[in-house]
Amino acid sequence: MYESIFGALPGIDISERLALAIQFSLFEVGVLILAWYYGLADGAVAGTAAVVVATAGSVEMLRISKHVRRADPPEPYRRLLFGSSIEVVLGVLAFVALLTYLFVVDPRSARPLATSLLGPEPPLPATYLTLLILWDVCYRIGTGWWASVAALWRSARFRFSPEQTRALARADLETMGFGLLQLLLVPFLVDHTVLLAAVVGHVLAVATVTTLSLVVLYSRTEGTDPITNLSP
Repeated sequence: MYESIFGALPGIDISERLALAIQFSLFEVGVLILAWYYGLADGAVAGTAAVVVATAGSVEMLRISKHVRRADPPEPYRRLLFGSSIEVVLGVLAFVALLTYLFVVDPRSARPLATSLLGPEPPLPATYLTLLILWDVCYRIGTGWWASVAALWRSARFRFSPEQTRALARADLETMGFGLLQLLLVPFLVDHTVLLAAVVGHVLAVATVTTLSLVVLYSRTEGTDPITNLSP
């Protein structure tokens, strides 16, 4: 989905690095300008962390796809990972759950998160940009879920050569690394137990499933001793 965005825009042909630079710059400049104009210092720090996570997610998604394609895995796995769009569904579910928390559950607390970041009377432009960035983060979370689950299914379903295993293991490690990077959001959620548990739980789940994928992947590598094949 992410790879197709710029390619679908007519007349636009830019490199991946430039696309990533544009993504980060537009979001970050917007965060800083709106935070300065409306006096939202706390929002600027949290927004910058979210922009870093979202942009890093774009980098990791591109790296994961390259490692997977380099391994030339079976078509069912490629179709499951790249053609199902289930990560979009998972991202939507995560975003709707987040909105439900922000607008139904959190306002009943002593200091709602939206108030902490956007003030008691949230400005319309800052609110719009905040929701856009939050959707971007939720989409990356959905992608992490699906990449890890699809990887475990792939490792359990197919056997690979040592060369394929190395490339797919790199993809799994990238998936795990991006999950861990999302812990950058934790400092802003320490007073919001539900969101804190959701983010930490998500990271632990992705790390656990991806670790299982790696163990199964190496254990089923072709021509490898099952007792010693966990060594890269």
